[in-house]
Amino acid sequence: MYYPPLDLDDTHHSSWEGRSGLLRERIGLIDADVVCLQEVSPLSFESDFAFMADELGYDGVEMFKKGRFRPATFWKTSRLELVSPPMHKDRTLLTSFRLVDDATSGAEADDDNNWHVLNCHLQAGKQGGRRVRQVVEGVTTAFKTAKNKLKEREPEQLQLVVCGDFNGGDECGAVRYIEQGSVGPDFVEDGEAVASKEKVMPVPPLQDATKDVADRPPPPTLVVSELISLMIDQGNIETAYIEPQFSKEVMDRFERIYSHLASHETEEGGKVMNKSDAERWLKTINLQVGRGSEFRSAAKRMGWVEPEPDPEIKKEDR
Repeated sequence: MYYPPLDLDDTHHSSWEGRSGLLRERIGLIDADVVCLQEVSPLSFESDFAFMADELGYDGVEMFKKGRFRPATFWKTSRLELVSPPMHKDRTLLTSFRLVDDATSGAEADDDNNWHVLNCHLQAGKQGGRRVRQVVEGVTTAFKTAKNKLKEREPEQLQLVVCGDFNGGDECGAVRYIEQGSVGPDFVEDGEAVASKEKVMPVPPLQDATKDVADRPPPPTLVVSELISLMIDQGNIETAYIEPQFSKEVMDRFERIYSHLASHETEEGGKVMNKSDAERWLKTINLQVGRGSEFRSAAKRMGWVEPEPDPEIKKEDR
């Protein structure tokens, strides 16, 4: 979302071609051994990120197995090798590596010098408890991989990098867990305790890699205004999650969208959206209709009318 909207001469910046070019330039400039991405689409992943192999030399890749937007981890096999199959947990992806023996430098691969990367895209919204469970499971899986699978001599001194989209900052229970080593029922997020009992890391707390760096400021990131203040009535900002009330501007937009899409005539002479209308809307904004059972449940809750089959929508897409 661009606010204010981009000028016509600048709209190319919002296209994937423009955005992927910036990604390609930034990733190539950093030239990291491992690159972790979040919210990649499995439908276009290979074409979207073909430049990683074709231009930047990342010939190793693992993408999370489930979800519409998934984490993906790339690495350069000329520098690294996997020491254990990647592990897929609840919105976390674990990869374990060691350096490839570099004959030119005389360095030798050390079986005990493994390191692990936990690529996260934790649950968004009022789900502090689930975010904690997700990161606890990911860190615990890394520890067990080091201890039981790889037989590392000191698994409690795990060399671990946790990165990704935490959907929270310092106020997040998941961040508290990895930075302080534990989190318990006394930690409240969005009005609820994030755990029923104390969760303690099996390894020492981690350090924020961007803090206490003397020679440079933290790396740039995307910082934008949160959207909820633009969508709800400003008088209700403090209770937005409990009793949200859309602003007049948002309601006006909803009404325009609804009137544009509604095609089912009622007995009273008005028009309402039916299932085909909803499917067309979803295809317009998401390029596809969600999974059938989820969509049917939502349609039933919303009271959408079941229409006659739409010849423009293939049977397998319904």
